[in-house]
Amino acid sequence: MILETFPVGPLRCNCTILGDEVTHEAVVVDPGDNIPEILSRLHKHGLTLRQIVITHAHIDHVGGAVLLKKATGAPVFLNQHDLGLLGAMEIQAGWLGVPTPEVASPDTSADDGLTVGLATLRGEVIHTPGHTPGSICLLFPQQHLLLAGDTLFAGSIGRTDLPGGDGPQILRSLRDRLMVLPETTRVLPGHGPDTTIGEEKQSNPFLQPNFRM
Repeated sequence: MILETFPVGPLRCNCTILGDEVTHEAVVVDPGDNIPEILSRLHKHGLTLRQIVITHAHIDHVGGAVLLKKATGAPVFLNQHDLGLLGAMEIQAGWLGVPTPEVASPDTSADDGLTVGLATLRGEVIHTPGHTPGSICLLFPQQHLLLAGDTLFAGSIGRTDLPGGDGPQILRSLRDRLMVLPETTRVLPGHGPDTTIGEEKQSNPFLQPNFRM
């Protein structure tokens, strides 16, 4: 497996490339910005992009999806519950004082339980609302890998004070959908360093039994 995670854009969203060394196919998750760099990394490994998966429709995660699709022809997957946020991209750009990126409706809704990825890198969509209504995580069970978007961070969780955020809902998503995964599962968050489910169970203050929002 080829696995590269690197920050893109002014908010340093973690973009991830997952590739197969044999078939030379790839998936890109959260191409928020810096599309030339993403294309360069794909070219370096000789990879053909087959899917673009967006964990949620905040500008720093979805801002480059249309440009990447135009460059590669790969379809875009985004959960339908975030279409409202996608349509508010001009407002989101105003929050950051950056130009409004081109956006378009996804080719497929990344609904709960949907299989994504490649023949040898099969992932499953886990709908984890709370940070946004359509936030998802991607579980690759054979690789013991979770791409968590902005639902779970090392030592923290996604903010819920932006439009569409819901504190009690993100706690339910975390406790009912993610904390039941094997503790050895490696977690690649949407920002910052990686972690594991076990580490977050033990030390994340938001995941302790007495925490409430």
